[in-house]
Amino acid sequence: MEMSALQLVVVTGMSGAGKTVAMQSFEDLGYFCVDNMPPKLLPKFYELIKESGKIDKVALVMDLRSRALYDEINEALIDLDELETVNSKILFLNASDEELVARYKETRRAHPLSRDGRILDGIQREREFLAKIKSNSQIIIDTSNLSPRELREEINRRFEGDNKDGFHVEVMSFGFKYGLPIDADVVMDVRFLPNPYYVEELKRKTGLDKEVYDYVMQSEKTESFYQKFSGLLEEIIPGYIQEGKSNLTIAIGCTGGQHRSVALTKRLGEQLSKNYNVHISHRDMKKRKETVNRS
Repeated sequence: MEMSALQLVVVTGMSGAGKTVAMQSFEDLGYFCVDNMPPKLLPKFYELIKESGKIDKVALVMDLRSRALYDEINEALIDLDELETVNSKILFLNASDEELVARYKETRRAHPLSRDGRILDGIQREREFLAKIKSNSQIIIDTSNLSPRELREEINRRFEGDNKDGFHVEVMSFGFKYGLPIDADVVMDVRFLPNPYYVEELKRKTGLDKEVYDYVMQSEKTESFYQKFSGLLEEIIPGYIQEGKSNLTIAIGCTGGQHRSVALTKRLGEQLSKNYNVHISHRDMKKRKETVNRS
């Protein structure tokens, strides 16, 4: 079986232009990310990736923190272009001199090329060194007027494509008697719905069993609630994505986390998985005790 081409993005550009934010964005998009790799290690790194056969998207920051690396980076990028098994792109992050000076003053950090001089001198020196790489870049983003959130949105727009792996949804059932999930973004209490616990043949089963699932879903109250709740989520999730959020945890709770919450979590997770990368979990389903469990 022929291995598909490796999707490789080399992130470079002006120091202070947003490479850290860019790498976080690529991580959220499912890329294997490496920061500040020496250019001479790139061929060996590619061989390791090829041998593993498990990684198909890689983002590398090639940070130009010393003048000695500039020629090496140019040579490494030329070598990449000659490989048929690599689909490579160079993302160059740029910003105005004024904005870069302001950012360095705000963080009180020294520019890597201005250890013994003014920040502006280092920025202008770096801009000269990077001119050739910039001219060879397929994508150039000027971050002068972009907030970190806006930069993430721009990277998502350019690189996410039809890949739904960039945003993750966790749909979780839980029992209120065991406490609220501390990592939940959206919490819904379904203890108002008909309770299978009071049906003798259902009380020892869970919401994953067909009999319990059908019992919960056949109620008109359940159906009315579910349509409104799922419709609300379908409407607000794109807003979370637009704001740069990479994951969303939706927690649905009943008393013990055995019946109602499990059934609704199953249904909701299956529906959302049509458009998003969804993981379904049942935090308290296995915590059944012999004592009275009014799930």
